[in-house]
Amino acid sequence: MMQPTAEQIIETQRADWNRVAPGWEKWDRFFNEQMTFLNHRLIADARLRPGMRVLDLGSGTGYPALLAAQTVGPSGSVIGIDLAEQMVAAAERKAKRLGLTNITFHQGDVTTLPFEGNSFDAVTSRFCLMFLPDVSTSVSEIRRVLKPGGWLAAAVWSAPDKNPSISLSVEAIRTVVDLPPPDPTAPGIFRLAKPGDLSGMVEQAGFGDVSDLEFVAEWAYASAEEYYESLLDIAAPVQTLMAKLSDKQRQDVKRLMCEAANRYTHGDRLVFPFVARLVVARKPQ
Repeated sequence: MMQPTAEQIIETQRADWNRVAPGWEKWDRFFNEQMTFLNHRLIADARLRPGMRVLDLGSGTGYPALLAAQTVGPSGSVIGIDLAEQMVAAAERKAKRLGLTNITFHQGDVTTLPFEGNSFDAVTSRFCLMFLPDVSTSVSEIRRVLKPGGWLAAAVWSAPDKNPSISLSVEAIRTVVDLPPPDPTAPGIFRLAKPGDLSGMVEQAGFGDVSDLEFVAEWAYASAEEYYESLLDIAAPVQTLMAKLSDKQRQDVKRLMCEAANRYTHGDRLVFPFVARLVVARKPQ
């Protein structure tokens, strides 16, 4: 079987993210609140301060780009890029509601950045780089557009066993139907989960002061039903798999997911571990 080309992967991802964009906007407040700690960590690791020009890759519905815009203030500026037009539109609506005039969002593929070299003081990225067909090329592009001395701060997911709120959905589907084993080299949620996966590429691209660490936290849901509904609304891979199932199979998957999720009950909420891998690096002066 022929492997898809980079262009085919990008077009499939664009369609997938456009399809789930309404779900991300529906659950926008919930996920912004749940991930506020990570947004602030990325802003801090990128050493943002007033007056800076910042690039955010894979902005989705706006974070951490919007927090970056608030941090750099009116004397600074932020550009956010996302592959999906519908995600960009949602981010623009949010920026308008927040009254931010120092931020713009653009639809585009972050593998090839349409900017001159040495254009940005910092680059941030939250849960984007692991989906790219050619991560090493993208990292080289990031280095090219950064000014000397500028920082990259990127978050990707750590291992699936450390993030059950993501992994147990596919495990439930795999219990109901046969699924081929995932290709660890293909773009996907856990592609850059291992130590050195991303930081190795960053070092090879010529960055210095490279750090690679796990960021351990928690996030919570009110119930297993809320967890299930939100995942079906926002997770494009899960949507794609569920669409191929019969009504009976979908009900079985829901039951298995909720049973597994309820094992994380703490008090009156579900509390899941959340482990991201943070890679931070600096372009040499």
